[in-house]
Amino acid sequence: QIQFKILRGHSDTVSSCHFCFEDTKILSCSYDRTMKLWDVEKGFPIQVFEEEHTAPISECNLTPDDRRVVTSSYDNTVKAWDMETGKRLVEHEGIVTSCNISCDGRYVVSSSDKENDIYVFDAMSATVVAHIQGHHKSTITRCCFDPDNQRVTSISYDKTIKLWDMITQSTSITINEGHSNAISDCCFTSDGHYLCTASWDKSLKIWDIKTGDFQCHEPVSLNQGHEGSVSSCLFSQDASLVVSGGYDKTIAIWDTEAGCKKLSLKGHWDWVTDVAISKNNKWILSASKDSTLRLWNIEKMDHTASVIESRKASGSKIAQCEECEKPFLCLQRSDSEISKCVFCRLSS
Repeated sequence: QIQFKILRGHSDTVSSCHFCFEDTKILSCSYDRTMKLWDVEKGFPIQVFEEEHTAPISECNLTPDDRRVVTSSYDNTVKAWDMETGKRLVEHEGIVTSCNISCDGRYVVSSSDKENDIYVFDAMSATVVAHIQGHHKSTITRCCFDPDNQRVTSISYDKTIKLWDMITQSTSITINEGHSNAISDCCFTSDGHYLCTASWDKSLKIWDIKTGDFQCHEPVSLNQGHEGSVSSCLFSQDASLVVSGGYDKTIAIWDTEAGCKKLSLKGHWDWVTDVAISKNNKWILSASKDSTLRLWNIEKMDHTASVIESRKASGSKIAQCEECEKPFLCLQRSDSEISKCVFCRLSS
């Protein structure tokens, strides 16, 4: 019932994927040392960037205007690509596990497995703005800017979540034991209010990081979506959905406001390493260790038998949040009925 396309072109694990150019193109990178730009409609690469890295590429990222791209690699380098001026190179002393470019395109952040350091550097001049040494006790799996370009978030095998402030040049928030196992990925809502983390403990968690006392309240946990470790996560543009990929070879689609899984997508024959979702919530993109990407059409997802049956089984209905007055999928519990959406429950 869910239509999909298989995009073949990489010869090794596809490590990162994104929609770009108003959802008409896809950017991907791979352990095969290449980065590819795909045409969504045609389903094949229209541009291939090769011989730029000499080892597996761990991650690629774009600015919202699609003008700048940054890549990180096991060859100890980070490259910031500008469509007009070419590329800049930054050398690391160790394998670069993650990279991200700020929304305004000014800065690039990257993490190295050498002493678990984080570097922030100017995207144009390639000069180092900040070098955060020993930021985590174990390998950093992901680092990224918040949408306001004010803070750098990092997660690690050491189970901690850290937010480092660009202005004060210090760590403003530390969440110890954020999960019971290694944290593999993280993402912000487009307004920067909420942070989602994915973990090897098979769960995802949504954190309200805007409120000063968020650490006093439990995050919302998304459970029973994957049979194994969760490897990746991403909010939709409107934050109504969270998409996650796992080592169980599946993609899970979550209703954010209800805090429950809507649908599982199966088809990859190896780990799902990364996920993306189009701005209009019509397409989901998944990357896998099986060397392929898959493009899933979820436009009519709510009308599929599995989603309808899942809603019936959980005894859910559409309700109106008593605080923000927005409609949300309400799960009816045996003891009480939830009257607020997830976001209002988090903030209160």
